[in-house]
Amino acid sequence: MAIKTFTAGSVLTSADTNTYLTNGMAQYVTSVTVGSAVSSVTVTSAFNTNFDSYKIVYSGGVGSTTLHLTLALGSTATGYYGGLIYNNAASATPAGALDTNTASFTYAGGGNTNQMLLDCDIHNPFLARYTLINAFNLSFTNYGIYNGSLQNTTSYTAFTLAPSAGTITGGTVTCYGYRKA
Repeated sequence: MAIKTFTAGSVLTSADTNTYLTNGMAQYVTSVTVGSAVSSVTVTSAFNTNFDSYKIVYSGGVGSTTLHLTLALGSTATGYYGGLIYNNAASATPAGALDTNTASFTYAGGGNTNQMLLDCDIHNPFLARYTLINAFNLSFTNYGIYNGSLQNTTSYTAFTLAPSAGTITGGTVTCYGYRKA
């Protein structure tokens, strides 16, 4: 879509407004409400041909304990690689953790009995290319950034979030697609 430039005295029509609202940077794709004390939540029809990159947000829920949120694509249960760089709230010394051929992206998000947070970008999940992830990791004692890759060429439409320990309750998992230029 070409960018329209408005000048002083120009009329902003409803058609122009609707076009700009529809063509915003992130567009809603789907969402799922998380149930009570669940061990995982699957979001189907999350990825499609309309977008190459996505924003996934989970908020409003709680964990039964302090935990990490794992993220798996489709039914793939092997081949995930990644690294988490973080600081512990009690230490100024950085630390790290690795995923090496694991069953999911282990550090996609985190939470505790007060709240949950998953805020990550997923690149190429629908394309027949490696899938990449960039995420904030917050387990409420550790604060960091996680990056990873799933090095296969499978086209995915769904993902599953699961707590590393205990269960999760409530909140909403929402998937947005980043508009292509």
